[in-house]
Amino acid sequence: MKLAVFDCDGTLVDGQAHVCDTMEQAFIEAGLPAPDRNEVRRSVGLSLPVAIRRLAPDLDDALNAHLVQAYKQGFFARRQEGMIHEPLYDGIRELLHRLADSGWMLAVATGKSERGLQACLAQHGLTGLFSSLQTSDRHPSKPHTDMLDAALLEAGVVPEAAVMIGDTSFDIVMARDAGVRALGVAWGYHTPEELREAGAENIAERPADLEALL
Repeated sequence: MKLAVFDCDGTLVDGQAHVCDTMEQAFIEAGLPAPDRNEVRRSVGLSLPVAIRRLAPDLDDALNAHLVQAYKQGFFARRQEGMIHEPLYDGIRELLHRLADSGWMLAVATGKSERGLQACLAQHGLTGLFSSLQTSDRHPSKPHTDMLDAALLEAGVVPEAAVMIGDTSFDIVMARDAGVRALGVAWGYHTPEELREAGAENIAERPADLEALL
């Protein structure tokens, strides 16, 4: 069996605007300066506590935890109000179906929470395509290999038969450390140069290019 493990934000869907807005709101409500939006964008893919620590390294643990909860509550409220729109990148839906039809098993390894990932996939009618869903609330943050190791175990696939597809250096380092092929995508939140430096085997310029690389 072959397993293709996808990151979500920046690889399958583009949700950066809502991430930046919600993070900004959480910081401001806590009486803190809003973080730089480009730095927020570049932290997408990390688990929430690690991303906030990266954005504001001098915060104590209590304030970090407060911001984590404020972000979660803010994002959930936006979703409940129908404000969250995380569009699939052009060609992703077709790519996923073609891979599944050709015998690939599919999985997701993401910095999203399980609730957030399930809502995102359900919005696009994609939940049934994936054999394994690994999220930040059940594993250490990328680039730790735990969520990728769990996806391999759940799918019953050895590392040599799997590939990790992601848009950040966190994805690439995780894959390389787990002994899994690493493919980068050029349409996400880190540059192709950063992905190559992290060890990406190749970079897809558009979703259709991934089939040939796989």
